[in-house]
Amino acid sequence: MTVGTAAIGGAPARAGMGAAIVPLLALSVFINYVDRGNLATAAPLIKDQLHLSASAFGLLTSAFFWTYTPCQLLAGWLSERFHPYRVLAIGLAMWSLATAATGLVTGFTALLLLRVLLGLGESAAFPCSSKLIGKHLPAHRMGGANAMVLLGTTLGPAFGVFFGGLVMAKVGWRPTFLMFGLASLLWLVPWFVATRRSPASRAAESVADAGDPQAPSFAAIIVRREAWGAGFGHFCLNYAFYFLISWMPLYLVKARGFSMSHMAIVGGEIYLINAASGIVLGWVNDRLIAAGRSVTLVRKGFIATGFLIVAASFIATALGDAQLAVAGLFVAGFGFGFIGASNFANGQTLAGPHAAGKWMGFQNFIGNFAGIVCPLITGWIVDATGSFSSAFAVAAAVSVAGIFSWCVVVRKIEPLAWPKTAARA
Repeated sequence: MTVGTAAIGGAPARAGMGAAIVPLLALSVFINYVDRGNLATAAPLIKDQLHLSASAFGLLTSAFFWTYTPCQLLAGWLSERFHPYRVLAIGLAMWSLATAATGLVTGFTALLLLRVLLGLGESAAFPCSSKLIGKHLPAHRMGGANAMVLLGTTLGPAFGVFFGGLVMAKVGWRPTFLMFGLASLLWLVPWFVATRRSPASRAAESVADAGDPQAPSFAAIIVRREAWGAGFGHFCLNYAFYFLISWMPLYLVKARGFSMSHMAIVGGEIYLINAASGIVLGWVNDRLIAAGRSVTLVRKGFIATGFLIVAASFIATALGDAQLAVAGLFVAGFGFGFIGASNFANGQTLAGPHAAGKWMGFQNFIGNFAGIVCPLITGWIVDATGSFSSAFAVAAAVSVAGIFSWCVVVRKIEPLAWPKTAARA
């Protein structure tokens, strides 16, 4: 059984890929976000045990992105030059081992270095996923496929906060890191089985060493207005989302007085709402496009609506009492569901099948600068003011800027024409 083999609306047919590939991509992103989010879940424990200030914890969170962000470009190139199935497998093995090793460290410096290594491994996830989706699925299937993959960005934190938080409350953070890291390696078994049987995988084997001869260069991508609009739009989404996943556990425990167990339950529920809204709205997105609605109007409309919901929710959280603050976080989780699938599907559509890996490498490169600056800015604000209110306000303002990036800077959501001279030799 394969998916994405038929042409629709004049779009070219795409080579099929095994039915298990997209679910396994989603599972890899789930593992990705469990492993990267464990630090935030453990923050109340690590912060006290290592005697860290909010700024020092922000530095640890930021360190992940010191390699994750620039290596988006490397991973995008590798996904075009070599077999994306293998690149992703190597990346997952690297980040799983880094997660497990985190449970063994005893000092700040070793923890910082492992966060850097974690970022290097995890950088493979989205460029490789986008290369596979962009190359093998047509536009009216991208919303659902991306929504499924992006389930990992919500269910991963939900699992990590809920189960990780409960486990940490009982046995501590060190055994939890070790257990989660080693368990992540089990993903490699079904991945090797599924990719060996995939028709797209077998076809790619014959050209993997030569790369895609029709893939444009990075130079051809970065001169496009649409690439910068997509990158800054992605930055705005990531700033708001990383703010949530990096600081919510610490905010609920330290600012709102939640216990670790109570925080785990509330945080997990917020991510489950995000997951449910993402998968449903990704499906609605696809149905509207399949019914003949404009790709540009549908995708931009979803993104603008989502950013407005997130911004309003963050303002309510900043200004309200504990009850309103938690309600605001729940509504923000719903709002993120409008944005995620379109954010990635837009980049894959603009790039076309031959440029999806490099494009998403560049888009993610710009977007993940948010992971570097958001923790540092938030940590500085919290230390300087003694409150999270201003940090929520900044995240709300950045969300509003995301509407401008996606709806004004990017004119239309349609495949770009790549000149033959831009293709690699």
